Amino acid sequence: MFREYIKSFKRKKFYHDIIESLIKALEAKDVYTKGHSDRVAKMAEDMCKELGIRGRKRETIHIAAHLHDIGKIGIPDGILNKTGKLTDAEWEKIKLHPTIGCDILGNSKELKEISKIVLHHHERWDGRGYPMGIKEKEIPMGSRIIAICDAIDAITSKRAYKEPMGWEFCISEIEKNLSVMFDPIFGKAALKLIPLWSQEIKKSPKAV
Repeated sequence: MFREYIKSFKRKKFYHDIIESLIKALEAKDVYTKGHSDRVAKMAEDMCKELGIRGRKRETIHIAAHLHDIGKIGIPDGILNKTGKLTDAEWEKIKLHPTIGCDILGNSKELKEISKIVLHHHERWDGRGYPMGIKEKEIPMGSRIIAICDAIDAITSKRAYKEPMGWEFCISEIEKNLSVMFDPIFGKAALKLIPLWSQEIKKSPKAV
């Protein structure tokens, strides 16, 4: 029993180290990613607690949140860090990052489930997302949670091409997009947590 525990511990540490290495690789390419991935992962963890998601499922969603943008490794720097408006062709390249991320992670049997969550984190509840245009509960649960957290951080963060929007604006955008972009139940859970997140951000300012 003890030997099995040690094996399990070593295997978890091994995959944790791989995940850390992947995140570091992306951070070297895109400075914004570290803070963004950390915040999205924290919000996803909070949402799992709010929704009563526990154990391995919660851990899987948390890891997927850290890795959701890993496919941006395959996007040219000139597009990824562009300060102006993207052309249609550049936007189509950006939209490849979930598929690239899935391909990177899907090579590992241990990360297969995580790769599927990453693949679908830009799908929409109404089926108008990408890359596959699936809708509602066809979208993996973890992807639906990460989609909301990703959007919240994107709205409230400063980027090279935009200033941060306020939390009131963020709330109105989430409310407006319940059952449109976002799972309505998960979106309402996020709305309950926004006061907590806004206070945490005030105490720990986001890196520019």
